[in-house]
Amino acid sequence: QVQLVESGGGSVQAGGSLRLSCAASGFTDSYYCMGWFRQAPGKEREGVAAIDSDGSIRYADSVKGRFTISKDNAENTLYLQMNSLKPEDTGMYYCAAVTQRTFWCDPSRTDFPYWGQGTQVTVSS
Repeated sequence: QVQLVESGGGSVQAGGSLRLSCAASGFTDSYYCMGWFRQAPGKEREGVAAIDSDGSIRYADSVKGRFTISKDNAENTLYLQMNSLKPEDTGMYYCAAVTQRTFWCDPSRTDFPYWGQGTQVTVSS
């Protein structure tokens, strides 16, 4: 059973940085697609970035140039480095995973089968 545990959220002022981590366990296949998603109060969950084991990386337009997704395979940990944070980046951030190679690995998809519990990010102006 895949398990995902996020950490690293917090409160920062606009222009600041945060790095989120997602510790993953239970992967049995060599292929993975993992992504970061966020949900602000009263809004739908939206994709932020996704990465797969083939090295493909995709970002939502709203975070391009500010956020960087990466994965440490030795530590089995997914990261999201967030720079130049804006108040509109506020929300609960979740990591998600899928191990099917046929799954189109893109942050526009929210139908990942495995999800973490989330970590809160608050950006004040």
